[in-house]
Amino acid sequence: MKLRDDVVALLRCPRCKGPLGPAEGGRIRCADTACGGDFPIVSDRPVLIAEERSVFSHADYGPIAEPRPGPPGPIARLREWARHVPSPSVNLSAVRCFEKMRNELLARTASPLVVVVGGGVMGKGMHALTSVPGIRLVNVDPSPGSEALVFCDGHDLPFADGCVDGIVVQAVLEHVADPVRCVEEIHRVLGPGGIVYSEIPFMQQVHQYGYDFTRFSLLGHRRLFRRFAEIESGAVAGPGSALAWAWRYFVAGFAPSRAVARVVAWLARITAMLVEQTDYLFGQRPGALDGAACTYFLGTKSDQTVSDRALVASYRGVQR
Repeated sequence: MKLRDDVVALLRCPRCKGPLGPAEGGRIRCADTACGGDFPIVSDRPVLIAEERSVFSHADYGPIAEPRPGPPGPIARLREWARHVPSPSVNLSAVRCFEKMRNELLARTASPLVVVVGGGVMGKGMHALTSVPGIRLVNVDPSPGSEALVFCDGHDLPFADGCVDGIVVQAVLEHVADPVRCVEEIHRVLGPGGIVYSEIPFMQQVHQYGYDFTRFSLLGHRRLFRRFAEIESGAVAGPGSALAWAWRYFVAGFAPSRAVARVVAWLARITAMLVEQTDYLFGQRPGALDGAACTYFLGTKSDQTVSDRALVASYRGVQR
């Protein structure tokens, strides 16, 4: 497998959370015969998914056929041009928070293990972690086309209890059916004082097709991580980005078909670039928190649970 041996030793059966046996014949099995967990290895990456508890199936991870090139029509040319246009998306928190995470982790151990949940594609600001050779980064994701080292469902993280030093879950929890269960799994696999960084949209429209389930305000985000001690939290992107999202979907609403809507929404995004940049002016002002397009939470695993009374008292916005 593509994983380091010391990381393979930390993998667990997603069904019973028990140890796994050695990889044999392109499969890896649960060491507990009563469990019967049996999982394929595809392209040297284990598919550690409990099918009976997931929307994903082992059959999804067969050989992926290369797409056939089509005629270079105007849509194809537009997509190719768009691929080279830098993303204007605002992120006010990631670089600073990942630097804090890096410094804290390296102060504890020379080789911390950081799991990027939903990390088929590394998110913004990750250079602070990826640039340090001593940090063991393992990206896990259920998407068959991703670059994940382990294919898994965030509802059942296939790692031993308390074996992970840090977790990054960046713009992922809106795409899972049960975010509470996913956060419980994050809490389980983190060691004492383990660090988590999370980003979740608040004022954003549907994206990622059918895999889009919920949104959280800043307080809702904090409640989701109520078994964690807060280091900091706030807006990833503020009202400017929220307005840009709304404009894109408003314009796309007039389109007669999906294909036209995608093109129109992309063109609308170009016109909204300057509006997004106003978030750098709003920063973490109270009004920006209430109207944020996306919020973040950076915290450490705790054995205490923050009460709802304390959560309400921690409100930092402007609404009364």
